[in-house]
Amino acid sequence: MRFRAQEQKVKEIEKLTISLASPDDILSRSHGEVTKPETINYRSFRPEKDGLFCEKIFGPVKDWECACGKYKGIRYKGIVCDRCGVEVTLKSVRRERMGHIGLAVPVVHIWFFKALPSKIGNIIGITTKELEKIIYYESYVVINPGPTGLNLKDLISEDQYFEILSSLPHDNDALEDDDPNKFVAKIGGEAVKELLKTTPIEDTFRELKERLKVETSQQKRNDILKRLRVLEAFREHEGKVPNKPEWMVQSVIPVIPPELRPLVPLEGGRFATSDLNDLYRRVIIRNNRLKRLIDIKAPEVILRNEKRMLQEAVDALFDNSRRASAVRSDGNRPLKSLSDMLKGKQGRFRQNLLGKRVDYSGRSVIVVGPELKLHQCGLPKDMAVELFKPFIIRKLIERGVYKTVKSARKAVDRKDPVIWEILEKLIEGHPVMLNRAPTLHRLGIQAFQPILIDGKAIQ
Repeated sequence: MRFRAQEQKVKEIEKLTISLASPDDILSRSHGEVTKPETINYRSFRPEKDGLFCEKIFGPVKDWECACGKYKGIRYKGIVCDRCGVEVTLKSVRRERMGHIGLAVPVVHIWFFKALPSKIGNIIGITTKELEKIIYYESYVVINPGPTGLNLKDLISEDQYFEILSSLPHDNDALEDDDPNKFVAKIGGEAVKELLKTTPIEDTFRELKERLKVETSQQKRNDILKRLRVLEAFREHEGKVPNKPEWMVQSVIPVIPPELRPLVPLEGGRFATSDLNDLYRRVIIRNNRLKRLIDIKAPEVILRNEKRMLQEAVDALFDNSRRASAVRSDGNRPLKSLSDMLKGKQGRFRQNLLGKRVDYSGRSVIVVGPELKLHQCGLPKDMAVELFKPFIIRKLIERGVYKTVKSARKAVDRKDPVIWEILEKLIEGHPVMLNRAPTLHRLGIQAFQPILIDGKAIQ
């Protein structure tokens, strides 16, 4: 049977756009809801059902085997076990499959109100301090003033809120929320979501443009320009990925694959776990407790405190270092959140994506070589073999010492005596570049004539 080679069509990517994930996006990428804070069963060492390592959601822990053992082997590929609900597939899917947590109340994403300039504050048009009072359940914000004489987005205390409610006619509750005669004030993530939803992006953008033309104060002009930059990201036009401001307030949060936040067994029956598991556990525990309190119709003061604690738990999960009172481990060390895994020198981008090791390069300690000239450097023999490997292989084949690349490569790996003479000749015409970190100016990288030396340190 003949197979035709399929043409590999390479798509040319013109640009990459990062946008907000909508709740539907998060749900479409999720393989199930994580409802329990448990990780693994400490007797059987198997993942707990509906927990943070659940096999039903994230995939099996063993290749081609379901959780209960009913289906074993590649012949059952793709079958979902009717007993345990686990799909028979490769365990590597546990690096890719995501889950989600459905929150009892909307929660504001910390990146968009704590980072300066505050994105949410710039869209709504209120200060970061006022925004934090709303988000952390300290003040109510007026959504619809009604007959009270207050203005839209005014902040009022809890006492003022209940005082206004008691002074309003009894039919106020019966009116629709968008009725101009109804007084509506909200608190927390729900209030912020409502304000973002009702802010007319295009009208606000045009209004600010007009104000910019007549404004003379430089400080006010800078503030308007900041707001315009944020609003521009949310304006809708053809060919643009949709971005809605209310998506900055989340009702569903994604749970990253379990293999990216592993639980590693240690000697003595103990386990080392990623900090993210602790942060996810806090969110799930508080979310479940809040759902239970809502079900039993707990007093408003208890509910409000629990909602604030849920907001703080989600803040810590996304960016623990940005909070004033960071969540700490038993050893009083701040836990590493999702942001800490991405940012900085040890983050995913700089260490794993940009900091990849390169072939035919080496790294070593440098020591002084007093007998060397100014343009020379002492290069350890083992390192020189690795750096000049392709050149040595080529010379061995040209001289007829070896017939194939494979045999020549094996000779280089074995460090046959024949390679040293070739290497001595090669380095005469091949200078090497040395880099001394941190490379702060152009003299941090210089080229030198290598001289072969014994030992492991560069001279």
